[in-house]
Amino acid sequence: MSTVLYTKKNNIAYVTINREESLNCFNYETLKCLQAVTDEISIDPEVKVVIFTGAGNKAFSAGADLKERKHLTETEVRRNVKAIRDVFNSIASLPQPTIAAVNGYALGGGFELMIACDFPIAVEDTQMGLTETSWAIIPGAGGTQRLPRLVGEMKAKELIFTAKKFSAQEGLSMGVVLQVVKKEELMSTCEQLAVDMMKNGPVALKQAKYAITQGMNTDLQTGLAIEAKAYELTIPTTDRLEALQAFSEKREPEYIGK
Repeated sequence: MSTVLYTKKNNIAYVTINREESLNCFNYETLKCLQAVTDEISIDPEVKVVIFTGAGNKAFSAGADLKERKHLTETEVRRNVKAIRDVFNSIASLPQPTIAAVNGYALGGGFELMIACDFPIAVEDTQMGLTETSWAIIPGAGGTQRLPRLVGEMKAKELIFTAKKFSAQEGLSMGVVLQVVKKEELMSTCEQLAVDMMKNGPVALKQAKYAITQGMNTDLQTGLAIEAKAYELTIPTTDRLEALQAFSEKREPEYIGK
């Protein structure tokens, strides 16, 4: 059985970490499968939005597979850490909007996957956090960099230094979660967000994401230049002309992603 399940429906890609018995922890095999799926999605023109989740009802992901890690050599540990860092960077860099359907524990690497996505939506009883320092290591898949950008340097230091676990509601108040929902409403809420985004121009969505993501990591003037270049790519598109035509005809536009 594959450790990562991948399906597509109505232009939405569904990616499920499929290790329910291990709280969807990441072993090396899972990381390789997740990288392969992510690479496939990144070049698939049919995929407009991606939803990541975990199998079962207990965990989105509880992070690295410590049972596997216990038996690895130092070289193999470095291999695994590089693999998880690379795949989460690939997920963060996907051109399509990404949603994390957080259906349970999001700890360590699971939390890092969550915040590598554009829109984490969590069930109300979720516990989350970067707990690595309690295992005498540090977050190594983007946590020390992405979390401060979301909550500020001081708060990120507190959460990482104390290895504190916190609730989905606390995550919402800190800005690391977009919404908190009942368990039975999780997937429908994620899908509705996907539908709301897919009503708009696919090229525009990708360019808006690119401009925001790249601009956040630079100064304002450079960010404005990035925005200008991203805007330029939307001008010659068929979709832009279709939007104007639909407006004049008082109908909904029919976008083709070109």
